[in-house]
Amino acid sequence: MEVREGLLHLHKTLLESERISYEETFGKINSPYQLLNLLTNDPWFAWLAPLTHLIAGMDESLDAKEPLTAAGVEKLVNQAKQLLVASENGEGFARHFDEALQRSPDVVLAQAAMAKLLRAQAK
Repeated sequence: MEVREGLLHLHKTLLESERISYEETFGKINSPYQLLNLLTNDPWFAWLAPLTHLIAGMDESLDAKEPLTAAGVEKLVNQAKQLLVASENGEGFARHFDEALQRSPDVVLAQAAMAKLLRAQAK
C-alpha cells in the first residue's frame, strides 16, 4: 500500500527533525536505545504517537486474515487525510506538525509527497 510507505517516510522524516531539535535543546542522543526510550517515554516525542498508531493500524489491516477491501483502504486514507492537517493555532499533532513543517525542508518535501499520494488515492 503506497500510502503506508508514504506515511512511513513522513514518520521517519518527522522523527529525524524532532531528534535534531531535541539534541539542540538537551544534548546528543547517544544510542538508538536511548532514542527508542525517548520515543516511548518522553513527552517531547509524544505528539508523534497518532501517526505511529495510524501506521500500526494499517499494518494490522494489511496482515489480517481477511483481505483489505476498497472500503477499508478508503477508511485508512481518510484517517491519514484527517491527521495530516497542520495548524499553527491547533493543538497536539496539528500544532507540532506545523512547527516541523516550518523548521525542516525535508518535512515539507515528505508532506508534499504524502499529499500527492493521498490525492491519487482519491481518484
